[in-house]
Amino acid sequence: MMGTPATTDKVVVTPIYWAGAGYTFPAAYKTLLNQYLRDSATDSEKVTNVFSTLFEYGGSNGKIHYHFQVGTPISDSTAFPAAGCTTNPGSVYADNTGYTTCLDDAQVQSETNAVLAAHSLTRNLGHMYIVFLPKHVESCFYAGNPSNQACTINSTASARYCAYHSEFGGNTVYANMPFPIYQSATLFSCTAEKLGGSTSTIQSPNGNLDADVEVSPLSHEMAESITDPDANTGWYDTRGYENGDECAYIYGALSGANGAFYNQTINGHHYLTQDEFSNADFAKTGGGCLQRYQPVTPTVTGLSSHAGSQTGGVTVTIRGTGFAGATTVQFGTTVATFTLIDSTKIRVITPAHAAGTVDVTVQTSAGTSTVTSADHYTFS
Repeated sequence: MMGTPATTDKVVVTPIYWAGAGYTFPAAYKTLLNQYLRDSATDSEKVTNVFSTLFEYGGSNGKIHYHFQVGTPISDSTAFPAAGCTTNPGSVYADNTGYTTCLDDAQVQSETNAVLAAHSLTRNLGHMYIVFLPKHVESCFYAGNPSNQACTINSTASARYCAYHSEFGGNTVYANMPFPIYQSATLFSCTAEKLGGSTSTIQSPNGNLDADVEVSPLSHEMAESITDPDANTGWYDTRGYENGDECAYIYGALSGANGAFYNQTINGHHYLTQDEFSNADFAKTGGGCLQRYQPVTPTVTGLSSHAGSQTGGVTVTIRGTGFAGATTVQFGTTVATFTLIDSTKIRVITPAHAAGTVDVTVQTSAGTSTVTSADHYTFS
């Protein structure tokens, strides 16, 4: 898993906009996608958006902590290599244009590797690189078998994907994000086109159709990368579905007006993204697709230390369950400064307090932990 204690409990997400000669990204497209990444980072640790479902997941290297940082966006003008796959013909985009070149996965990996090397960027499970491709650039797996390519949405038989994520070279985690497809003659789309009751209306809460559509597959690939970074040994179900696949094109309750529907408010801005999967909700309701983590009443099961000075200033780790979205930690009635590590651990600095034994409690929007002998702390 990414974003665990093994990688300082965070994931640094760096966007790379690769547009070779003759290809460009609209400036507003990049601006909105960068805003979305910054907003998701600003709302880190909160349980008010879809990424907070990550608090439920953990692996052999620890529990995931929803804490994003955004690396400096990179504009890459390196010329595209000769097509590494057979470019599919036909109309693909809403304006009836199609692809003019094709990149295979090896070429995407090679350019990602070159960019990371040129910028001396870190490669581990605390860093993710999002490679955006401009309009008219297709990408394909299995390039050595043109009759069986697995490619982005196109007019011929293929995998028809909107994006994918993977890993290479030992923990270099990346996602390939082709330019979004909607209202296409292929009849395939990177968004649910009937949310407004008509296929003629694409939901665009920010007034930028391309970027608003791209936000959802971006969210999908980020969540999958964090829970299954190598697309092989992380989280997936018995069908091979990752957590994003479980809720693909499921958006839940919507707000706003038709044409600008949204289901996420992140750092004050509106976005439309697919839900993400919750094992806890699936076990409880048989559903599983949520727009945000559902807080539960926290429980304190232990403290790393049960005694300290009246002057405070001692670092104590609180262990328990249901800590995601913690708002307050108290020693008796005295509020303490704390850092949420993950849904089972909080690091707190003891406050100054008169001599005596008190209960340490944790509060979330779901309630306050019940006091037990496990939460006793003595000031002396």
